[in-house]
Amino acid sequence: MECQTLYCLLIDIHHMSLLIEWRNGHNDMLGAKICLFSLPGVGNVGKSAIDALNSANDATELARLHHTSLPPLATLDDDGLLSPPHLSVRAIATGTDSHILTITGTSQPLEPNNQGLMARELMSMLSKNDVQQLIVLAGMVDDAATKEIFIVPSSSAYRVDLEAMGANVRRDEPSSGAIGMAALMSSLGPVYGISSACAIATTIGSSGDIIASQNLLMSLDKWFELNLAIPEDASNKLLEKLKQISPKNPSDLVSELTQNHDAFYM
Repeated sequence: MECQTLYCLLIDIHHMSLLIEWRNGHNDMLGAKICLFSLPGVGNVGKSAIDALNSANDATELARLHHTSLPPLATLDDDGLLSPPHLSVRAIATGTDSHILTITGTSQPLEPNNQGLMARELMSMLSKNDVQQLIVLAGMVDDAATKEIFIVPSSSAYRVDLEAMGANVRRDEPSSGAIGMAALMSSLGPVYGISSACAIATTIGSSGDIIASQNLLMSLDKWFELNLAIPEDASNKLLEKLKQISPKNPSDLVSELTQNHDAFYM
């Protein structure tokens, strides 16, 4: 009896790690079947892509996910209010009754065991809410001459589906494997009955790669026929950067550099 009580206590503690705070009057995931996920990482490619996508499509915040594994840093939210560490779950309407979920945040657990715990609880939450596909957006460090967008699934069945959709499916990358929350979330799908994959844009990874983020979104929108509003501000941000370098003819420089592949990584 004592062992059973201890077991129940451990189960309760496990479930207390993830707290779902529903927002804006919502109490479910709106029946969304596909979720885009990213956290800060190489070049912030994935997170920047999801942030831009949320903004361009007026995404509605459904919930905040508070987890005990996140670094204890409270930040100011969009309303200027102090908010505990969390991931934000937002919904983008793609039709009368259809939505796409996005999940992102400003940090992830620092220790591997905490990353594993959080990834499993997030996957369990998505599975219980009938999410069928999880696409993790990420950047991969490569040399400046390489500009690729590709996707790596976690099951052979999903790979067949992605190839049928015309996606650029790779079997040889990332050759050295992957670590962190992005790796765990994109590979754990089969364990929870979810088709999961990691969509990757190559980058030199030294700073926020806005154009890689935009190209990643454009590829996903094409492959999955998402019909989303894709932000088109990458060129404008590049223009602002060029004005600081050469204020005389920034437009001409933009034209030159956007035709030069290496310009993506200025």
